[in-house]
Amino acid sequence: MEKQELAKFILENVGGESNINTYSHCATRLRFNLKDEYLANTEAIQNTEGIVSVVKSGGQYQVIVGSGVADVYNEMTKLTKDNLEKGKVNNDGSEIKEKTNFFTALSAIFSPVLSAFAGSGILRALVILSNQMGILSETSGTYKILTIASMTVFYFLPVILAYTTAKYFKANPVLAMVIGAALIHPDLIAMMGETGNGTMTDFLGIPVTLMSYPSTVFPVIIAVWAFSHLERFLKNRIPEGGHLVFVPMISFFVMIPLTLIVIGPITYNVSNMIAGLINSLIESSPLLAGSLVGGGWNALVSVGLHWAVNPIMIQNIAGQGYDYIVPFTFATNFAMMGAALGVWLKAKHGNRKRYALTTALTIAFSGITEPAIYGVAMVLKKPFIAALIGGAVGGAYIGVQGVTAQSFVFGGLTTMPTFAGGQPGNMLHAAIGLAICVVVSAAITYIIGFDEPEIKK
Repeated sequence: MEKQELAKFILENVGGESNINTYSHCATRLRFNLKDEYLANTEAIQNTEGIVSVVKSGGQYQVIVGSGVADVYNEMTKLTKDNLEKGKVNNDGSEIKEKTNFFTALSAIFSPVLSAFAGSGILRALVILSNQMGILSETSGTYKILTIASMTVFYFLPVILAYTTAKYFKANPVLAMVIGAALIHPDLIAMMGETGNGTMTDFLGIPVTLMSYPSTVFPVIIAVWAFSHLERFLKNRIPEGGHLVFVPMISFFVMIPLTLIVIGPITYNVSNMIAGLINSLIESSPLLAGSLVGGGWNALVSVGLHWAVNPIMIQNIAGQGYDYIVPFTFATNFAMMGAALGVWLKAKHGNRKRYALTTALTIAFSGITEPAIYGVAMVLKKPFIAALIGGAVGGAYIGVQGVTAQSFVFGGLTTMPTFAGGQPGNMLHAAIGLAICVVVSAAITYIIGFDEPEIKK
């Protein structure tokens, strides 16, 4: 089915435009906030070519399309955008209160940035690998320029996330970006001098603890969320003729100092504390951590809860240049690939064999597991268990060996350069651990087998 036809079909079967409050997409899913989920024809959607599955999680109705989801989303915006922007009211004229939660917000905020993370991450890994192979010297202009090219997205995260957060909370994105940019203003950084984090100054006699905000995640998200409420408050109370000047003026006067005085230091310290706690747990018990994350990540992905951990990985990469959790996500991806390969080897139905192989190749080349999770493993049940076991075994090995990733990427064969760098043998141990994931999952799937239901057309 063509993307335009698929978008129209999905729109009709989620209950039509009148049943949609809002919708967005991530790497593989269309995420709908529906007025009434009972109006959606889930069976028709699930049994349509081009759709992997439907998941109801976190207050969302999620249609899993796969790697082509962005094209379907773009087609759907042509059918709905204007009308959805106009009519945020119920039949009785009252304003629609949209369903949202922490996971919904994070997925919508980070989804537009994922391609930038992926491209920058691989470029960074290739630069590191080139240096290790003696192709590029750290003192060369080429190395320095490519390093800038690969790390810019992380340094300017406060500005980028200000834009995506503002789009989600329906605030003015340009004003939000100014607030984000203020956090990394050169003069602010210069005020910290040699003291760094914790340098004290004041604003109107109020003490201000200065922090370094380049590459941070949560300070700007919370700041823009607060700004979205302030902006609506100001627009409701300032005559329309004064919106152009007074809304931004008051917003900057209030939000930038407020962020530097309250929001920034609190969220900076809390997010660093959470990241530090997770990293210390991994360092203190790498075998247990590898087993739990490597084995359990697929379960998080299956219900869309993995978004809660993604910001921690991004912050680790941006702040310290490496991360322990990303390798565990590789383990769970390769374990799912192994389970799909096991189904390919064991299945009797030709269509199922072909689909299982296709999903395994999708993981290998794009790091996207949803087609394998929903189209193969969860349908047949036992391969899903095999993937959990394979991920736990391989993840334990990766954890014990202290494998680190040098960039935030989706785990697949094409993103293996992220293991360049780190401790000696980092790439080798990563390859061994991921091979364990594939072999264990495939072997368990093949040995214990599975019941094959009839394949629907």
